[in-house]
Amino acid sequence: MNIDSSLGAVVTGGASGLGLATVKALRAAGAKVAIFDLNPESGEKAAAETGATFCRCDVLSDESVDQAFAAARAAQGQERVLVCCAGGGNAIPTARRDKTSGEIKIFPSDQFEWVLRLNTVGTFRCITRAAAGMMTLDPVEGERGVLINTASAAATEGQMGQAAYSAAKAAIVGMTLTIARDLAREGIRVNTIQPGIFDTPAMARATPQMLEALGKMVPFPSRLGQPDEYSSLALEMIRNRYLNGETVRLDGAIRMQPR
Repeated sequence: MNIDSSLGAVVTGGASGLGLATVKALRAAGAKVAIFDLNPESGEKAAAETGATFCRCDVLSDESVDQAFAAARAAQGQERVLVCCAGGGNAIPTARRDKTSGEIKIFPSDQFEWVLRLNTVGTFRCITRAAAGMMTLDPVEGERGVLINTASAAATEGQMGQAAYSAAKAAIVGMTLTIARDLAREGIRVNTIQPGIFDTPAMARATPQMLEALGKMVPFPSRLGQPDEYSSLALEMIRNRYLNGETVRLDGAIRMQPR
C-alpha cells in the first residue's frame, strides 16, 4: 500500500515511544494520522508537534474506542492503516515466599487479567473496529487496509515475573495468522512486530549503567533498539503487499535470559 496524503492511519499508544516514532514516520511520508492515547497532555503535545489528530482513547473500553474511531474518521476519513502500540505490563512472580516472614504470596488474578485486557483484548478491540471500517472501502490495487500489532520478545522468552505480559504478547503473536486468514477475502493484511529491548520512555527509570548492561545483552548491534527502527519496519509492512500473517522479530538477535 502506498503511503501518501491520501492515506489515513491510526496509531494507538501514539503519544510516546514506538507509537510516536510511527506517527512521525507516517507524517513524514505524507499520511494523515490520528493518535489514540489515554494521556491528553502528551497526546495533544504529540499532535501539535507532528500535525496529527489526537483522539483520547482507553483501549480497555468499547465506548472509548468507538468514540475515538468516530472522531478520527470525522477528522481525516476512514483509515486504511492501524498500528497498535498501546500496552503495558507488570512484574509479579507467579508465587513467591517472603524472605523475612516466610509468607507465601501469589500473583493476584485481577492483575494478571488486567495485563491481558490491556494488551491482547485492547489490541483486538481496535482491530475489529478498524477492519470493519476498512471493509466499507473500495480496494486500492487489490487491498483495503493493513493492520500492524506489537508483541514483545517476552512472548517467547518471558523473564521472571512476566507471566501475564508473556501470555498477553504471546496471544498477539498467536492470533496474527488467524486474523490474517479471517480478513484475507476482504483484502486486509495483518502483521505483528516482536520488538526486543528498545529505548523508550518505559526505560526512563533505568540508570545509564543499567541501560549499558541491557545493550550489551544484545548480540549485534550491542545496544538498545531505537524507536525509528520500529517505525521503519512498520512502514515496510504497510508498503510490502506480499507480507501478510507474519510476526517479525526486531531485536538484534537477543534471546532473553531468565532475569
